[in-house]
Amino acid sequence: MTSGPVLTGLRGFLIDAPEWGQLRSWPDGAIVLDEGRIAEIGDYATLSKKPRPHQVRWLHSPRVAIFPGLIDIHAHVPQYPSVARGTGELLPWLRTYIFPLEREFTGPKGRREAGAFFPELARHGTTTAMLYTAIYEDSAESAFQAAAKSGLRIIMGKMMMDVGSYGNLQPTKIVSISLHETERLCKQWHGAADGLIEYAVSPRFAVACTEKLMRGAAELATKYGAYIQTHLSENHGEIEKVRHQFTWARDYTDIYEKCGLLGPKTVLGHCIHLSDQEREVLAATQSVVAHCPTSNLFLGSGIMPLERIRGAGIRIGLGSDVAAGPELNMWQVMRSAIESQKARSFYQSEALVPSPAIALHMATQGAAEGLGKGGAIGSFEIGKEADLTVMNYGSLLPYRQSSKTVADLTAEDILSLCIYRGGPHAVLETFVRGQSVHRALEPELF
Repeated sequence: MTSGPVLTGLRGFLIDAPEWGQLRSWPDGAIVLDEGRIAEIGDYATLSKKPRPHQVRWLHSPRVAIFPGLIDIHAHVPQYPSVARGTGELLPWLRTYIFPLEREFTGPKGRREAGAFFPELARHGTTTAMLYTAIYEDSAESAFQAAAKSGLRIIMGKMMMDVGSYGNLQPTKIVSISLHETERLCKQWHGAADGLIEYAVSPRFAVACTEKLMRGAAELATKYGAYIQTHLSENHGEIEKVRHQFTWARDYTDIYEKCGLLGPKTVLGHCIHLSDQEREVLAATQSVVAHCPTSNLFLGSGIMPLERIRGAGIRIGLGSDVAAGPELNMWQVMRSAIESQKARSFYQSEALVPSPAIALHMATQGAAEGLGKGGAIGSFEIGKEADLTVMNYGSLLPYRQSSKTVADLTAEDILSLCIYRGGPHAVLETFVRGQSVHRALEPELF
């Protein structure tokens, strides 16, 4: 072994879900990282003895589980202080609880909260997130600065709305100012931090946007190659309001299609109450669905017919949708994705109940593919960027179970423990491009 760079090696029970429903594992596995990428993967006994020109510094142990970094494709930065609060359906909940909260997300308060939000993502094992800020350029700028400092992989945009906005601008000026601010932020941040930061043009939803604003948003996204994010068909009251606002449209999805908002880089939150025709349009335009089961349950919006989204060939990932979703914990989002469909199956025989492997896929490789990043992150493949979540699965077991009991656990056992009992208390370390962005203080392994 010659002197030179020291490589990082991670030892643990490796588990990923590279295909829908397919679980893959290495019980005492190892990953060797080199310049932020996965250079080697296999059994620890083999890789630890392999001759190399460079020294390997080994971290962790067979008592941890290592997953691809968790991906949250729909959440709202300024809403996090309001998680698990409020009652009512979507539109009154927004007016009563969320718009007043977002109105305050500016100035020093916006900077403080933006700085605190991204470490929370890393603490929960989330390595990639697609996020909305508030309508203000200053707090969006603060959020981007905090995102870049965090080392996380972030796609984000300033909220755009010109109907019923909580801002103080004159209605005649909102569209032009919103578009100009969005363009300035997009030019500055799209592709920043060596590509870890990207911009998402973010019209809130058709209820809060005019056709002029939505068309302008679509043009900006096309001009800069940015993402688009918005909400679609979350709640019956929302759908009815949209129908009255846009009488020229065939349906809710038709509005977005005619305004140019649909496409391979468009992520649409919720999509619960779509017609077959709308699903066909989403599939044809290669748009992506952000499934937010914890949020859908909290606001009583409904349960997505997952089998119809899947059957239409639409790409799908999972979103926490904080603050309608009551937590950033993607393990609990996976649990809700399973249990909400299980509840449907009691009265709808066609319901597709995801297995834990399917839920993990939607939170990792499936979400990565939806974001156009399936070749870079989402599973354990040589050459992929090393976005990883390390879990202390022993802490999820009842009592302090023996080493023999832990050794008997299968990949399915460990994944189920994480989905049903996992959270930030069990996250030991989070890596993005091979760099540690969160490490638990004094972790205790059982």
